Amino acid sequence: MMGKLGFGVISASNMGKAHMETIKTLDSAQLRGICDIDKERLNSAAKEFGGVATYTDYREILQRDDIDAIIVATPDQLHAEHTIGSLEAGKHVLCEKPMALTLEDCKAMVDSAEKTGNKLMIGQICRYAPGFMITKRLIDEGEIGELFFVESEYAHDYSRIPGVGGWRIEPVKLRHPIIGGGCHAVDLLRWIAGDPFEVTAYANRKVLRQWPVDDCTVAIMRFPNDVIGKVFTSVGCKRAYTMRSVFYGDKGTIIADNHSPFITIYKDQYKQGEQLFTRVPDQKISMNYPVSINSHNIVAEIGEFIDIIKQDLPVLTDGRQGAATVAVCLAAVESAAKGKSVKVKYI
Repeated sequence: MMGKLGFGVISASNMGKAHMETIKTLDSAQLRGICDIDKERLNSAAKEFGGVATYTDYREILQRDDIDAIIVATPDQLHAEHTIGSLEAGKHVLCEKPMALTLEDCKAMVDSAEKTGNKLMIGQICRYAPGFMITKRLIDEGEIGELFFVESEYAHDYSRIPGVGGWRIEPVKLRHPIIGGGCHAVDLLRWIAGDPFEVTAYANRKVLRQWPVDDCTVAIMRFPNDVIGKVFTSVGCKRAYTMRSVFYGDKGTIIADNHSPFITIYKDQYKQGEQLFTRVPDQKISMNYPVSINSHNIVAEIGEFIDIIKQDLPVLTDGRQGAATVAVCLAAVESAAKGKSVKVKYI
């Protein structure tokens, strides 16, 4: 496929606008339409992005023949409807995480992508954060040996951001925080350690007491190769947003955070040339590896999406990957509710 790819964005939210800003910077893409049911927000975005065509009904933007790809950045409860509608209209789709709130919706999205043959990419943005990318590479190269424990946390105070119209606390389709936000941490661990097969979780609601869902969840997971994992999710905690993650191997440890300018590495023994002339044992010496801070590296994500479409490449974060992350999150919700371990049900 030659020339610029025409993009439409469904949602003029802050996340939708972040995608629009990225598209405007790319020579291989052009923003050709924006859709949102909020006319004031829609018109403001259109003015900001050069008078691009606007729509209040997503079905109308899908009728544009010059739009090749759609970005779905609407509330999680609407992802399935907007994604399936776009795929069936002949568009490629980049859908924001989480893919959906139920496995039934995830399966319907996967089926639609496979039936139409159009590309479906799920926006698992942590896979593009420089620190996490380097962490995965080092682990894959054996830098810290064989993994035995992995952990990640999604700590983000939602107390003042219930979402436009309160979609984060919509009572009809409950958005459990570990699905809506904690999916970042779950997907990161899946990407590095593989698919967990069992989850034991505990949850409570001590901060956002008026919300219809628990605001804190701790999920213990069993991964392949006898690796143990833990995900902590809190959307009421009083601290700066963080996704601090730690990976323990039999020869070293890596500590990474998507908001830190470096990752920290501890090793059982440093290679010749890395040896620090000190009497302190090697394993007590931390090495800081500088990385760029880019927790939402949308440029890399959309750039890859464009390459996938133009070169007809496989999608690494496809619908089945997105559904697998949702499946693990749902297992944590079920385990916390039932008070027992739950086997993960993948589609």
